[in-house]
Amino acid sequence: MRKSYDRTAMLQFIRDFVEKKGYAPTVGEIQQALEISSKSVVHRYLDALEDEGFIKREGQVTRGIEVSGIGGRTRVVPLLGTIAAGQPIPVPTEDTWHAVALENVEIPADLLRSPNGTYALLVKGTSMIDALVDDGDIVIMEAVVSVEDGQMVAAWLTDRNEATLKRFYREKGRIRLQPANQTMKPIYVDPDKVQIQGKVVAVLRRYKQ
Repeated sequence: MRKSYDRTAMLQFIRDFVEKKGYAPTVGEIQQALEISSKSVVHRYLDALEDEGFIKREGQVTRGIEVSGIGGRTRVVPLLGTIAAGQPIPVPTEDTWHAVALENVEIPADLLRSPNGTYALLVKGTSMIDALVDDGDIVIMEAVVSVEDGQMVAAWLTDRNEATLKRFYREKGRIRLQPANQTMKPIYVDPDKVQIQGKVVAVLRRYKQ
């Protein structure tokens, strides 16, 4: 089989994969589907396709292949557990935040400003419904320790060992964690008894059938 044919077959496979699934295949998936002898050979052909302008790649990203004219790159972020958009829930426990991902979530790469320190949480409750964050949604979090007033954060209340999803505001001598639901009241805490676990950078919704 000629190398030019291999490159053509590889490009067609990648195109078909992206159009069907909405994200790019891994090198291993390309190798297996096309019965290529090794991953190094796959990389060689990918280099050739990139040199010829058919694809773009981002180093160290598992699915970092973008086919010219089709879709875009995606990122995989770990879903670490649940976060309360209502009354705070205890953390960490077997049923909430996990050190190991419960699953991986594929999201468009352009939703992330920083691919490092990004994770996902499943929302439990409706306290942020007026901010278009509903029960069962997935929030994409950027791991930070400080935020600006008004940003939506995952806040850990250290004296209660509980976490909640709210908007963050500094007030004289206290922190106000504000829900986005007119039926719910804010939570007031001492500044030294709240830790920011991350800020919301995107929201995903899984539509119910």
